[in-house]
Amino acid sequence: MADDAIPVGVRALRENLSDYLRRTQQGASFVVMSRGEVVAELRAPTKIAIRPRRSGLLKGRIVMADDFDRFPDDMLDAIEGRNE
Repeated sequence: MADDAIPVGVRALRENLSDYLRRTQQGASFVVMSRGEVVAELRAPTKIAIRPRRSGLLKGRIVMADDFDRFPDDMLDAIEGRNE
C-alpha cells in the first residue's frame, strides 16, 4: 500500500466512481476500505501495463477451415425442432 494513498470507503467509491477515476488519472492513489480493512488499491497503471497493442501478430498462424461457417444439417434440424 502506498504511503500517500487516500482511504475511501466502498460506498463512497461506488457513488463517486467517475470522480475517483479522474483523480487517479491526475496522479492520486486510493486504498478502498471495507469495514476497516483494505480490500483494494486504486492507482494509475504503470507505463509498462499500457503498451499499445500491435496488430497482425498472429498473421499466418490462424487457419480457418473452408467450411467454418457451414452449420451441420442434423444440428440445424435439432435446433429448429425438425427431428421430433
